[in-house]
Amino acid sequence: MTLAIDRGATDTPLLEETIGDNLAATVARFGDHEALVVPYQNIRQTWAEFAATVDVVAKGLMARGIANGDRVGMWSPNFAEWVYIQYATAKIGAIQVNVNPAYRTTELEYALQQSGCKMLVTCTSYLTSMYQDMVETVAPNVPTLTDVIYFDTDDWAELKAAGASITDEQLAERSSNLLASDAINIQYTSGTTGFPKGATLSHRSILNDAQFVGQACGYSNTDRVCIPVPFYHCFGMVMGNLACSIFGATMVIPCPTFDPQAVLQTVQDESCTSLYGVPTMFVAQLGHEDLDAFDLSSLRTGIMAGSPCPIEVMRNVIDKMNMSEVTIAYGQTETSPVSTQTSTTDSVEHRVTTVGRVLPHVEAKIIDPETGETVERGTDGEYCTRGFHVMLGYWEDAEKTAEAIDADGWMHSGDLATMDDDGYVNIVGRIKDLIIRGGENIYPREIEEFLYTHPLIADAQVIGVPDAKYGEQVMAWVQLAPGARLTTDELIEFCRGKIAHFKVPRYVAFVDDFPMTVTGKVRKLEMREKSIADLGLQSEITDTA
Repeated sequence: MTLAIDRGATDTPLLEETIGDNLAATVARFGDHEALVVPYQNIRQTWAEFAATVDVVAKGLMARGIANGDRVGMWSPNFAEWVYIQYATAKIGAIQVNVNPAYRTTELEYALQQSGCKMLVTCTSYLTSMYQDMVETVAPNVPTLTDVIYFDTDDWAELKAAGASITDEQLAERSSNLLASDAINIQYTSGTTGFPKGATLSHRSILNDAQFVGQACGYSNTDRVCIPVPFYHCFGMVMGNLACSIFGATMVIPCPTFDPQAVLQTVQDESCTSLYGVPTMFVAQLGHEDLDAFDLSSLRTGIMAGSPCPIEVMRNVIDKMNMSEVTIAYGQTETSPVSTQTSTTDSVEHRVTTVGRVLPHVEAKIIDPETGETVERGTDGEYCTRGFHVMLGYWEDAEKTAEAIDADGWMHSGDLATMDDDGYVNIVGRIKDLIIRGGENIYPREIEEFLYTHPLIADAQVIGVPDAKYGEQVMAWVQLAPGARLTTDELIEFCRGKIAHFKVPRYVAFVDDFPMTVTGKVRKLEMREKSIADLGLQSEITDTA
């Protein structure tokens, strides 16, 4: 009997340095090589130029009173300023708080309050998102927030100009006092009860995770990585930006928010060798009417992650987009984020049917959720992982941290998985009551808590139902207060502008009661099955739904 427990290779040493020190080493090796390309902002910088900009921004933050350990929120789609703030905060020991650009007032206020943000960097607006209006609405309720920088106004130039009062020696002294183990990033991940939890990550955790992700993709300074995934996720800022800066590869940002036309055009124009995306992004590109007209011959590798990947999509990416060495990654925000990944040298079969093996210096095991005992290989159980990549904890929430990380340091994922005889892991389901819509993790309880605030709603239960495009869609079962009347459109309108668009229910059922177990627990599986039948969604179900 072989137990489902494994440990990654240890031949590549862990990086025991800060992000700032690592960036300096890259500049020393590849200073004249292109670092950042943002076509829609007309930005094209070498590593030396990029690092110089980061230093100017870092000094500006110091001049504005940002001290070691202060929290700086970053709230916007993918712009160059996001990347500068990422590296500048790391260089001065400030903790960057990633704020999802889809957040609305309720979620924004909670993230700023819970993290104790001192500064928020954002833009005035983007498409239909009126960021400045929302900031002005919530700022009076966040006493720690003393400074807001709108980078699409004169604020940005003023921030950089303020840095003239800080010397190179002062910046160097601040950087030299930082430790690799210091908290450097807070990322909010939806909670199973109530509001999101702030996964707190260190220089060491995200820098090394990025190193091994890049290693699995075979990166060098000759690679050009197209990053259309959002920076506020680890996918963009760690697997994308940090992996590039470690290896001296080029960060290529094709669009502020995902647009398949812009991505394909940028891959062609910039001769990108690697492309990232969640499965729905690749589906959109594969379905583009002019796909065959784009020259994608430069592509070699990339990463598909964020939600279960349909096998056929992987095969089409390999065959139709020239990504012969595309990889699959699996993890969660709490693990910086990647825990397992296929590599460019794995067989096509392994790369389309598994999420790979554990990263170097990482341990993984599959346990019986009831007993906690490690199961045999090939047997379903909960995926647990331990190592450098596990978060420091949830920000100022010791109770939730203890629920996620056990006394022996194992992070419990809540995902059901198997491990084969060769150590390849396959994710087969979820223990947690989790909806994954287009790569976004959505916890029903968070939406339920919000729906409870409607004066006409007595109770609400939220489930995921299958969707061919997004994997899952959000559905709410709602019980109204006695005598109350509410339409689906009215409920959806109530949600708009207050919770992120991807959390707004796509379907609503008004019911008198919920199916319950004899012990009084809601039977969500039964709700899901009935909803699929009532809505006629049987054809939407896939093997990975």
